Amino acid sequence: MRSTIKWMMLAVLTVVLSSSPGFGTDMGKIGVVEFQRLFENSEAGKEIKAEITRQGKKMEAELKQKGAEIEELKKRLEREALVMSKEMREDKEREFRIQVNDIKSLQRKYEAELQNVRKKLMGKLQEETLEIIDEIGKSGDYLLIMDKRGVLYSPGTVDITDEVIRQYDARYQKTKKDQ
Repeated sequence: MRSTIKWMMLAVLTVVLSSSPGFGTDMGKIGVVEFQRLFENSEAGKEIKAEITRQGKKMEAELKQKGAEIEELKKRLEREALVMSKEMREDKEREFRIQVNDIKSLQRKYEAELQNVRKKLMGKLQEETLEIIDEIGKSGDYLLIMDKRGVLYSPGTVDITDEVIRQYDARYQKTKKDQ
C-alpha cells in the first residue's frame, strides 16, 4: 500500500513537472536596440540631423542679423543722446527696448519651431523603426526586444541595433527611390 502511494505520488509529480510551462519549453530570444546609435548611424537619422542643423543655422543667421541691427541702433542712440531732446531720447530708448523684446520673442519662437520639427521628424523615425523591430521580432522568434537604455547589462550578442539599421536603411532607400 505504501509502495503504491509512493509510485502514484511520483507519477503525479512527474506529470506536474513535465507539463508546467517553465519546464521542457525553450525560452525565446531576447534582443536590445540602442536608439541613439540608430539615430546617429542610420541614413534617415543623419538626414534628420542635417535638416535640424540647416534650419537652426538659418534661424541663427536671422537672429544675428537682427542682433546687429539692434547693436547699431544702440550705438546710434548713444551717439545722438546728447543732442536729442528728452522726449525724443525716451522714444528712441522705448523703441530700442521694444526691438530687444521682439528679438527675444523671435528667439523663443524659433526654439519652439526647431523643437517641433525635431519632434516630428524623430517621431516618424521612431515609428518606422518600431515597425521594423516588430518585424524582426516576429521573424526571428524573439520573446522580447528592449531599448538598451533600460537594460543594466546585456551581452553584445543580443544587440540587434545593426540589423535594425540595415533593414531601416534598405526600406528608406526604397522609399526615396519611389518618391
